[in-house]
Amino acid sequence: MKFFEQKIKGVFIIEAESVIDDRGIFRRQFCEKEFADHGIANNISQANISENHHALTLRGFHYQDHPFAEAKTLSCLRGKLYDVIVDLREESITYMEWISVEISGDNRKCLHIPIGCANAFLTLEKNCMINYYISQSYEPSAEKGIRYNDPSFDFKFPAEPIIISDRDLNHPDFIKK
Repeated sequence: MKFFEQKIKGVFIIEAESVIDDRGIFRRQFCEKEFADHGIANNISQANISENHHALTLRGFHYQDHPFAEAKTLSCLRGKLYDVIVDLREESITYMEWISVEISGDNRKCLHIPIGCANAFLTLEKNCMINYYISQSYEPSAEKGIRYNDPSFDFKFPAEPIIISDRDLNHPDFIKK
């Protein structure tokens, strides 16, 4: 596995080293030792799969407050998505900055989002399937969110979302601490 840290500390693009033969393709998606060698929280408490039937479906921005804050490692198993990660760690030099990454079933990249960051993704193709490994179990009382069009951030997406939940559409404006 190859780990590429991004501008926001702790955000990694992870490229699997695939073994290809007559049977198909084999790759590791998680290795406790290799994740730990890169300072990535390696405890997995929950695994989720998100199936999205339509292109331009937006999910997020989602995160959980302490003490239930979570790290996520996600991969796109089928389709293509545009993911935006925003740093919400007040002590970070990149506080309130964001980056974007495109991952797909074809490029086989994973994306690690550390504790203290939130992410949202926009599906770029229909029938996208995303797999998440999460370091903390879901705790409804700790759930927080940011609207994709919150004026505090000026997020850029490649297209306007067509499908978005009422919950994600109605998060209040983010208030800088």
